[in-house]
Amino acid sequence: MSSGAESRPPASGSQPSLLSYVRAVQARDMEALNKLRHNLRTPLNQIIGYCEMLLESAEEDGNSAIVRDLKRIHTSGGQLLALINDALAPWKIETGKLDVEAMRREMRTPLNAIIGYAELCLDEATPGSSLGADLERIHRAGLNLYHFIEDDSLPGQMPGQGAPGESAIAAKATLGTTSGLATGLSPVHAAADLIAPGEPRARSRLLVVDDDVVNREMLGRRLQKLGYEVTEVGDGRSALKMLNEGNYDLVLLDIIMPELDGFRVLEFIKTDQRLRHLPVIMLTALDDVESTVRCIEAGAEDFVPKPFNPIVLRARITASLEKKQLRDQEQAFLAQLQSERAKSERLLLNVLPRAVADRLKAGERTIVDSFLECTVLFADIVGFTSIAARSSPSRMVQLLNDLFSSFDRVAEQLALEKIKTIGDAYMLVSGVPVVRPDHAEVCIEAAFEFLEALRVFNRRHHLDWQIRLGLHCGPVVAGIIGTRKFAYDLWGDTVNIAARMESHGQPGKIQISGRLKRELEGRFDFEPVGRVNIKNVGLMETFLVHRKAASTSPA
Repeated sequence: MSSGAESRPPASGSQPSLLSYVRAVQARDMEALNKLRHNLRTPLNQIIGYCEMLLESAEEDGNSAIVRDLKRIHTSGGQLLALINDALAPWKIETGKLDVEAMRREMRTPLNAIIGYAELCLDEATPGSSLGADLERIHRAGLNLYHFIEDDSLPGQMPGQGAPGESAIAAKATLGTTSGLATGLSPVHAAADLIAPGEPRARSRLLVVDDDVVNREMLGRRLQKLGYEVTEVGDGRSALKMLNEGNYDLVLLDIIMPELDGFRVLEFIKTDQRLRHLPVIMLTALDDVESTVRCIEAGAEDFVPKPFNPIVLRARITASLEKKQLRDQEQAFLAQLQSERAKSERLLLNVLPRAVADRLKAGERTIVDSFLECTVLFADIVGFTSIAARSSPSRMVQLLNDLFSSFDRVAEQLALEKIKTIGDAYMLVSGVPVVRPDHAEVCIEAAFEFLEALRVFNRRHHLDWQIRLGLHCGPVVAGIIGTRKFAYDLWGDTVNIAARMESHGQPGKIQISGRLKRELEGRFDFEPVGRVNIKNVGLMETFLVHRKAASTSPA
């Protein structure tokens, strides 16, 4: 690679001549070689592409006279492509055997044939027709290529500008102007019979990115004729903007573009989490192995050199879209699977504590644990039987659901485990299945929060319900019972005593056992209730719990 200024083509802002490119290539400037290939193949791509579209239309219309001349143009285009590939073969570049004069000499005959036959066809075309406009494009592309290989004296001029041969187009101004190339014509309508067997028939959305307006228009029309919905943009930044704003199924991306080239656009696409699976086919006049490898490594789905074979291009687009459809189906299936798993997870956690559910999913069949210290709470609605008799069943269920849902929120906020509801009774435990040293204190806090939740409930529904609350601490056995409609439950004297604390309690009060009072000593105020006869246990000291009164300083 040479870094000498004398070996490089002129800087951006002017169009280098063929000779200046060749000098840079001879100095081993690979960037110049890529641009030379691009400048030779771009007009050739337009010639062959438009000629193929015109051939399809002419053969369908039975226009045999123009078909003959179009086939000659197409044949000459193929000869030019072969000549360019041979002249710029890698081994000739490496061995210094690039012969620009021989390339010019051999290209003149097929190039003159293209320009000449295009002019003959233009003479026969109806003024203002789409046929005439496409023939103009072929004619202009031939002139551009001709002046690029012949005119080394005007390096600051775009190929074909001010050239003598352009009078042929000026004389046929009624068929279209140069500005018509930029605006384009109405696209050819999709023809279902041209869609290959097995090709996706849904109107897939394709984004064509090429800085050459004629290339974009030609490729867009061909793709529309194959049944695709096509959007065209002329630079990399516009392409990224369109991709961020809309949903596309495939991108056809040119490499050599000003400012943001195809390599960088591809990198942006593949690093964007939303776009990274979008298939990208690179369309370029570059055919060196390094460019191909770079595109594939960056994540391109495929690589098609210009001028492209329309059958090959269609096959590769179809294959890429089919792979995307399979990937989309797979992603949709995985998303649905994740949704179903999440739903199953939520249902399981409504029945079991997370720690127990995880063990069950891991394969444990029998789950039974002993806990030496925990606190059990029971809450029960006072006079529920008479309340239910005065309300409709649906109203009763609605009210119970509202109240118990507020209790559920308290349990969740304090990381306590709701065990079950039994009619109008609510049971929870602290310290099971996850052991915690503050089980007693936090369970009392839950009891106070239950009373506050009931106050809010009564105010909202204009009711005067009351609840009794009873708590006791001690050892329990916990585990899963059942195989189908299974449940997580607690057993032991601690559960029975907590239930008796509630049933012997007072409305709107929190009643606890003497043992639980000893656990909470110093953190709450206690009001003795006296001895209560607990079934199967005997007499037990019980207390009502109050929050500690605020201390006052002496006057």
